Amino acid sequence: MNKTPLKNGDIVTGFVSDYTFDGFAILKTDNGNTIFVPSLVIGEQAEVMVNYVSQKAIYGQVLKINKLSLDRIQPRCPIATACGGCQFQHLNYQAQLAFKKKKVADAFHNIAHFDPIVNDVIGMENPYFYRNKTQMPFGFDNRGQIISGFYRAKTHDIIKVKQCMIESELAGPILTTIRTLMSEYHINPYDEDRQTGIVRHVLIRTSHHFKHLMVVFVVAKVEISNFSRMIDKLVAAHPEITTVVQNINMDKTNVILGHKEKVLFGPGYIKDRLFDIEFRISPKSFYQINPTQTEKLYQTAIDLARFTGQERVLDAYSGIGSIGLSMAKYVKEVVGVELVEVAVKDANMNAKRNKIDNAHFYTGDAGEFLENAAKRGQYFDVVIMDPPRRGASSAFVNSLLKIKPAKIIYISCDPATMARDIDVLKSAYQVGRLQPVDMFPHTYHVENIVLLSLKTA
Repeated sequence: MNKTPLKNGDIVTGFVSDYTFDGFAILKTDNGNTIFVPSLVIGEQAEVMVNYVSQKAIYGQVLKINKLSLDRIQPRCPIATACGGCQFQHLNYQAQLAFKKKKVADAFHNIAHFDPIVNDVIGMENPYFYRNKTQMPFGFDNRGQIISGFYRAKTHDIIKVKQCMIESELAGPILTTIRTLMSEYHINPYDEDRQTGIVRHVLIRTSHHFKHLMVVFVVAKVEISNFSRMIDKLVAAHPEITTVVQNINMDKTNVILGHKEKVLFGPGYIKDRLFDIEFRISPKSFYQINPTQTEKLYQTAIDLARFTGQERVLDAYSGIGSIGLSMAKYVKEVVGVELVEVAVKDANMNAKRNKIDNAHFYTGDAGEFLENAAKRGQYFDVVIMDPPRRGASSAFVNSLLKIKPAKIIYISCDPATMARDIDVLKSAYQVGRLQPVDMFPHTYHVENIVLLSLKTA
């Protein structure tokens, strides 16, 4: 079939055959084109309008669904199809898990060029209100009212959110009070185009095991009129708040948090617990956002490693030490390395506070650290790696091939970069069963964990 060229505003019909890695429905049109459309389900037939055409892809929006899938459900959030936070609230949960399992398998087939066994995804019993971290931009609506919410997908337009279905239930009422107080005290949202105003984002972090709640105001000024009075009123209205921090970000940037902080109320951090270990969490600390699933993820890692108690373990990309400290009682020694200095400080304080004396954390690039270890002839029996979404650096992967630990536990929030790295490592390592864990229900993201065992001659 010859494709008919399409332009913005064209209306076509088609059938949904699959999803992209980031949750768009792949619509095969009657005139031979492929269009990427949000909020449709495999098997549905729909009428869509083209709203973006490039050399690489065509995107559209749903006008009418002519045939519904049995996997479609009514989203609990009224703005789920418009907001950029969730991609799958319209899809029943078992179908979401099936998508994520296939996403992992496809990444390894296409990028690592082999087909490992992929276990069923470990899901949640109640996949709502699971996030312990909320960060929302602030702005004005077209009536001049202060709003907070999420950016519309692929834009910087803020969609007003009253209560997010995947964030902590405590966050919504606090954000409502903040908007009211900002209007009362004439503290305006920041306008990134005009570079005017004050409040850029508000970050809320909650503890799963303790009644601790942190509010972080990301602002574009150091001195703010009436700010302390506003904070006093906020804390009085919400006694569940245990600390408030002012984060100063005066740069023209998409990075949310700035470098300078000022504690306005409380200790400036909260605490949480994983297994029997308490963790101190600062505004910038990396801490898994789904505490229920985090324990399942870490327990899977411990089970895969089958520690004997004699291992020397490297916790690469260690953050505040949550993985390494969770494993410390099973091994001889844990050495952690992390680029973010404040996270390393928190990790060592967490070790000291929990009386864990066989775990030590250092500031540095994981790749350089491992390269230097290889040059010095240092050896690690097990390497635990949980790199950022972009995956491990090539220096780190190549150093793994030099020191050749007996086991590598690879944890990743991006199957594509994980598959890329394992494509290099598979020359020396046997790849075990992949175990996806749903840390991010209603989104296209999936956490994954796998054991790599050194091949024997």
